[in-house]
Amino acid sequence: MTSPDDRRKALDILDEGMANGARARELALLLGVGLTTLQRWRRQFVGDGDGVDRRKGSHRHVAHRLSEEERQRILLTCNEPEFAALPPGQIVPVLADRGLYIGSERSFYRVLHAHGQIHRRGRARPPQEPRPVPRLRAVAPNQLWSWDITYLPTTVRGIWLYLYLVIDVWSRKVVAWDVAEREDPSIAADLVSRACLRERISKGRRQPLVLHADNGNA
Repeated sequence: MTSPDDRRKALDILDEGMANGARARELALLLGVGLTTLQRWRRQFVGDGDGVDRRKGSHRHVAHRLSEEERQRILLTCNEPEFAALPPGQIVPVLADRGLYIGSERSFYRVLHAHGQIHRRGRARPPQEPRPVPRLRAVAPNQLWSWDITYLPTTVRGIWLYLYLVIDVWSRKVVAWDVAEREDPSIAADLVSRACLRERISKGRRQPLVLHADNGNA
């Protein structure tokens, strides 16, 4: 029989893997545990329960579990401005350098996952009116470009690279791309400038080039 401690560890590994982009079914195969079994174990820990299998014949419990005060302290810490954009893998070492210990990295992930804050934290934005959807159309190359930034996971947990991509909407040609270690408007501006030079886009052309982003014209 798998002990509650082992179940907790398996669920921690599952949460950390999913937080870094892995699929639950693949992680279940690596753990050697069925996906339905993992889902049953998670239900046993709902509300930070003791992990005991409530089916007949099982009476074990987890000795070391977070108190409500500890969980709230983890949440408050993760939502502080200096930590709101950081994963637990970076928060815990910073706290350790300051001589502070609130909980393990796995505990941080577990608490954030329980409150739906693995990816997004911090003060919620105030309600905003929906922006009008831009209606843009291209009938030839170099009339309308679209650009975006995609997050690329690395082999180091919590570390990401950023793929900058510019595509010609009419031809679907990749006009320019670059990979950087940070998200910076100046990198995007430099990429677009280089793309204009390569495609010989001048300021005085008869039909101006439109650069479209996810949130509207750029």
